[in-house]
Amino acid sequence: MSTTPKEFAFDVVVVGSANLDLVATLDHLPKPGETIVALGYAEHAGGKGVNQAVACARMGARTAFVGCVGNDDAGVFLRGVLENEGIDTTMLRVVDMPTGRAFINVDSRGENEIVVISGANTQVGIAHDALVLPMARVVLMQLEIPLTTVRNALQLARRNGALTVLNPAPFKALDAGVLSLVDVIVPNETESAACGGTQALLDAGVKTVLTTLGERGVVINTHTSATSIAPHQVSAVDTVGAGDAFIGALSAELARGATISDAAAVGAVAGALATTVRGAVPSLPTQFSVRSAINK
Repeated sequence: MSTTPKEFAFDVVVVGSANLDLVATLDHLPKPGETIVALGYAEHAGGKGVNQAVACARMGARTAFVGCVGNDDAGVFLRGVLENEGIDTTMLRVVDMPTGRAFINVDSRGENEIVVISGANTQVGIAHDALVLPMARVVLMQLEIPLTTVRNALQLARRNGALTVLNPAPFKALDAGVLSLVDVIVPNETESAACGGTQALLDAGVKTVLTTLGERGVVINTHTSATSIAPHQVSAVDTVGAGDAFIGALSAELARGATISDAAAVGAVAGALATTVRGAVPSLPTQFSVRSAINK
């Protein structure tokens, strides 16, 4: 980009969701009508927006978060998590709704069932005056917030000269008007298929489609090229948070001016390292750990 770095207040602005994850560890998942006693319980910061903002910050990007929480203990906790990572929360609004929550049951085999209550996330970009975004090199979004807000944020980001990155998760149908505002879209294989495939995304106006393939790496497609990024080999113990680590590292590297291929290669290492630690936010690697793994 030709704009000088000093014009940007942040490297990455994340517009997204903030949830409190309530996780019960069980011997087995309950059948309909069954009551069982949990073996363990934990509460964690969650929501794709929070996860990806933390991932960006740990990769050294000056990061701001735009979202909503409720006037409750969960909202205070999530704000603290973000601020402890050095993330700007000036645009984290408090609304008269409960903070978003995810109720997660995990059994002894690692199978899970999840119920999400969107709560305050339904008000992102809606609850207050017109959406305002800080100036940033990259604006990153997911689909756990209203689609109207996603569209408005993409339009503002383009107007401000930012690179737009969209993680289409959880999947929602997106029209060409939204997709034409996306510079880089990052679906996994399931999300790509739901979107109609790589070619459909390119035909709708997306500039670059970057499809994550888990342990098989990443494929980058444009109208004129296709590039594969090899996976970084690790011994995985938990894949939760791997996608968010990848996208955070990718966005941080793009904000630093890396090419899409180089940024994706760094992201692949970050995503792989995240699978070696259990949990989402705890697994998100630092820039030091990613660089160390690359230089081995």
